[in-house]
Amino acid sequence: MLYFFDTFFEYPWYLVLLLLVPLVVRRWLRRSSPALRYSDTALLASLPPGRSRLATWGGAALRAAALGALVLGLAGLRWPTDRGDPVTTEGIAIELLVDCSGSMADEDFDWEGQRISRLNAVKRAFRLFIVGGEGPDGQRLDGRPYDLIGLVTFAHRPDPGCPLTLSHSAVLKFLDKEQPRSVPGESETNITDAVIMGLNRLQNATTKRKVMVLLSDGEHNVPDTASEEVRTPRQAAQLAANLHVPIYTIDAGGDLQVPRDAGGIPVEPSTASREAGIQTLRELAKITGGHYFQASDTKSLLDVCGQIDRLERVEIQSYQRPRFFLAFAWLGVLAFALFVGVNALELTIWQRLP
Repeated sequence: MLYFFDTFFEYPWYLVLLLLVPLVVRRWLRRSSPALRYSDTALLASLPPGRSRLATWGGAALRAAALGALVLGLAGLRWPTDRGDPVTTEGIAIELLVDCSGSMADEDFDWEGQRISRLNAVKRAFRLFIVGGEGPDGQRLDGRPYDLIGLVTFAHRPDPGCPLTLSHSAVLKFLDKEQPRSVPGESETNITDAVIMGLNRLQNATTKRKVMVLLSDGEHNVPDTASEEVRTPRQAAQLAANLHVPIYTIDAGGDLQVPRDAGGIPVEPSTASREAGIQTLRELAKITGGHYFQASDTKSLLDVCGQIDRLERVEIQSYQRPRFFLAFAWLGVLAFALFVGVNALELTIWQRLP
């Protein structure tokens, strides 16, 4: 019964007004008529009854029909012209964590023959990942139109960026505005707090599948995190694993080349830091059930985005809303015609003596 009302009426609660139609018609039938001036009506007894009964009950019926048409119009009478067909879509919640530390300004990516910074390459690659398109080397991405996507950027501390939304143009606007941090003391890499902020965002998502994509080119090197309980990326990864949120980590730091002296000993102290950064990203992915990817150039970065895009496809069965024929306009015209018609009849062939 409820299915019937929801299908054929847009505002079914207005149908309650149909209960008032008999009361209105009854009151109209019992309305007071002017009394005759003559006390003796015997002279009229022999006259035929004529159309008085038809005029009375016909007027009542037409008025009831007009009122009923008005109520049905208010209730939004409709009927489906075609059925809703099942449609398969994909929809998950994805939180993008993008490193904006000072090293992301290094121009070691090539995009169609132009040297660009790591962060600019990430902006272009993630744009293709979100909205779809073709990369400079022919890589084709389909985009994520049905996903909730959010953005957290981080350096010494994380910035909220953009909350999870289906308005992907807003996410891209926030991402396009980001620049590598250049102020000393603000250009470090704080992975722990970025992961915690991303998890807080994903907790409010209603989708069944929730993932994080973390892109960084360096080691977590901020010991004083905002959380007193979660101070290391490994602890943050354990929390993500408990919440069943996999982290896909992308290492955009370039190829690890270790200069060594004749005795095989590293000659650059930064090498140890680079190795620690790679190990951190590997652990984040392993602990949470995600994947670690290396992206040392434009082609590999777009290939990684394509792999993540293919890995995170969850089919959702939904239904198209059926199309309806809306009858409220025609019911309004019918009610108007009935009111005009009954008044025209009562002024002509249904006219009565007072």
